[in-house]
Amino acid sequence: MKLNSLFLFFAFLISLPLQSQTLDADLFSLLNPGFKGLEEVFKLHRSGKDQEATEALLQYFKKRTSVINPEVNLERIHISSEEQQYADDAMDHKFFSHEGFKPSLFYGKDINWNYWPVHDNELRWQLHRQKWFIPMGKAYLLTGDEKYAREWVFQYLDWVKKNPIIEKKKGSAQKLTKEQALKEDNKVDDDNMRYAWRPLEVSARLQNQYAFFQYFNSSKNFTPEFFNQFLVNVYRHANYILKNYSKDGNHLLFEAQRVLYAGILFPEFKDAPVWRKSGIDTLNNQMGIQVYPDGMQFELDPMYHLAMINVFCKALQVADVNGYRAEFSQKYKDTIEKMIAAYYSLLLPDLSMPMFSDTHELKAAEVIKNSKDWALLFPGNQQIRYFATNGKEGMPPQKLSNALKTSGFYSLRNGWDKDATAMVLKGGPAGEWHCQLDNGTLNIMVRGRNFFPDAGSYSYAGDEEVMKMRNWFRQTKVHNTLTLNDANLETADTKCLFWEPDGSTVILVTENPSYKDLRHRRSVFFVEKKFFVVVDEAVGSAIGKVGIHFQMCEGDVRLDLASQKAYTNFDDGNNLILKTVSGQKQVMEEEESWVSYQSKQKSARKAFSFNTEKQSNTAVRYITVIWPVNIALTAPDINAAFDTPSFNEKGLKVTVQIGNKEYKLNYQL
Repeated sequence: MKLNSLFLFFAFLISLPLQSQTLDADLFSLLNPGFKGLEEVFKLHRSGKDQEATEALLQYFKKRTSVINPEVNLERIHISSEEQQYADDAMDHKFFSHEGFKPSLFYGKDINWNYWPVHDNELRWQLHRQKWFIPMGKAYLLTGDEKYAREWVFQYLDWVKKNPIIEKKKGSAQKLTKEQALKEDNKVDDDNMRYAWRPLEVSARLQNQYAFFQYFNSSKNFTPEFFNQFLVNVYRHANYILKNYSKDGNHLLFEAQRVLYAGILFPEFKDAPVWRKSGIDTLNNQMGIQVYPDGMQFELDPMYHLAMINVFCKALQVADVNGYRAEFSQKYKDTIEKMIAAYYSLLLPDLSMPMFSDTHELKAAEVIKNSKDWALLFPGNQQIRYFATNGKEGMPPQKLSNALKTSGFYSLRNGWDKDATAMVLKGGPAGEWHCQLDNGTLNIMVRGRNFFPDAGSYSYAGDEEVMKMRNWFRQTKVHNTLTLNDANLETADTKCLFWEPDGSTVILVTENPSYKDLRHRRSVFFVEKKFFVVVDEAVGSAIGKVGIHFQMCEGDVRLDLASQKAYTNFDDGNNLILKTVSGQKQVMEEEESWVSYQSKQKSARKAFSFNTEKQSNTAVRYITVIWPVNIALTAPDINAAFDTPSFNEKGLKVTVQIGNKEYKLNYQL
C-alpha cells in the first residue's frame, strides 16, 4: 500500500468514531428540568426533539456566564514549549504521562490504553489522567487549527469506548472452572478497574472536564452529539467517585475536592447539590482527621503536605468565586493558614524543600507560585505576601527556629535570607504510605548548598524490579540517621524531649524507640547559630553493629577514614567538615549512595557511616561536629569529648574544641 493510501486509510479509521456519534437519551434524565436556563431544552425534549434539545443545550453552555472556573482564564492562555511538544506528540499518539518517562511514549495508531512499556504502576495510572489533553486544548485555542480539536475528540471518545466501567460477571464459574473464573475476574480488575477506574485517576479526569469544554467548544468537531456523550461521561465520573471514595489519605482529599468542582461547575445536573455537599463535608471532616494540631498533614511528606494545602485552597477558591464560600467555616480557613505556616517552616534558605519521604525536588519558583495563589485567598497574611514577592513585601515568619512537635519537623536557622545556615530535621510518629523509615534524618544548607540532601524516592510502585529500587531508597541506612545492624527501623514514634530555640545556641533533643531493646536519642546543638553538633546515643540491651549514616551532596566530597572525618573541597569557598568521635572503638566506612531529585532519575554521591559493635547494655554514643568553612584543607583541628562518662537519662554535657576555641554544650531535662 502506498504511503498516501496508508495515510488516508488511517485517517478514515480515526474519523469513524466522529461519524458514528449518537445521542444518549439518558442524558436528559440526569439533568435538572427545573434549572433556570434549561426551559427551552426540556421543552424540546418533551416534544421528542432530542437532537434539537441537545443543540439547544450546547448553545446554553456556550453562552452561560454564571459559572466561573478558577483554573482557566481564556483571556490569558499561555502554552510553554514543553506543552506544545506534548500537544504535537499527542497528534501521533505519543502521550506524556509522567515526568519520569520522557520522551512521550507511542501507544499505537489504534490506541492501546492498556500498553505498559515500563512496568511502573505510576506510568499506567497517570496515562489515564490524560495530561496531554490540556496542552492540546491550549494549542487549539491559540492556533485555531482544527487538527487538535479533531484529534482530541477522537481520543476522548476512544478512551470512553475502550475503558468502560466493568462489573465482575456473576455466575461466571458456571461456565468456567473456579480458577479460570478467578483469573478472568482478576484480569478485568488489572486491565481496567485497577488503573483506568482507580478513584484518584477518575477524579483527575473529572477535575479537567470543564476546562476541556472551555478550550474546545468553539470547534466544529465539538458537535451536539459529542457534547451529549461528554456530559454523560462527566456524570458517570462524578457519581463513580461518590460511590467509590478512597478510604483515607491524600487520595480521598483529591477526590472530594474534584467532586466539589463537578458540583459547582456543572450545577445543571440533578445530583450537583449532592456532589457539592459530599465534597464540602468530606473536606471538612478529613481536615480534622488528616491535619495535626501543628498544621502538618498526617502522611508526613512535605510534597503531599503542599498538595493538600492546594486541595483545600482549590475547594475554597472555586466556592468563593461561585458564591459558596459561606459553606466553609472559619476554622477551615484558619487551618489552611496553619498548614501554610508549617510548610514555610520546613523550607531551606534557598526556598527549596527537603526531600523527606516521597518528596521530589521542589525549588523556590514553586514556593513563589503557590504563595501568589494563596495570597489571593488570604490577602492580609504578611508571611504569605513575603514569600509571594520573594521577600520584597510582607514579613518573614517571626521565629527563625521552629518546632512542629506533633508531626516531628524541626528547623534550626540563623536567618531567612538565601545565604543563611539552616538544619531541618524529621522525627515524628509513623506516617502513612508516603512516609519513609527515616526518623532522625536531617538536611543542612549553608550559603545555598544542601550538604546532606535526603535520598528522595525514585519510584512509587511497579513490578519486582521497580519495587526493588523503591525499597532501596526507603531504607533507613540511606538516610542521615542511626541503625542497628543496618536494618530498617522497627518503630517510628519519635518524641521531642527538649526544645530551646531562643538562646545563643539552639538545642533540640528527640528520642525514638527504633528497635526492640534499642532507643535512639539524638541531641542537636546549633552552636552560636554558626555550626552544628549532633550527639547520637543508642540505649538498651540490644547487641550488634550500631551505626550513624551520612549521605552527602554530589561533587567534590572527600573521606578521611583514618581521621574519622569527611569534608568538601568546592572551589567556591563554601565547604563543610564533618568529624565524629565516640566513647568506644569506631570504624568509618564508605557506603553506596544515590540521590533522586525526580522520579526515575538518580545520581551517585558520597556516603559513609561510623560503626561500633555494641556487646552489652552499655550505650553507644557519638559526637558529630558539622562545621561550615571556606577551605577545609587549611581549617584548624576539631576535637570533642563527653563530659558525662555514661548515658544519663536527665541530661548531657559535651565539650567541643575547634582550633583554640572551646565550647561547653549541655542540657538538663
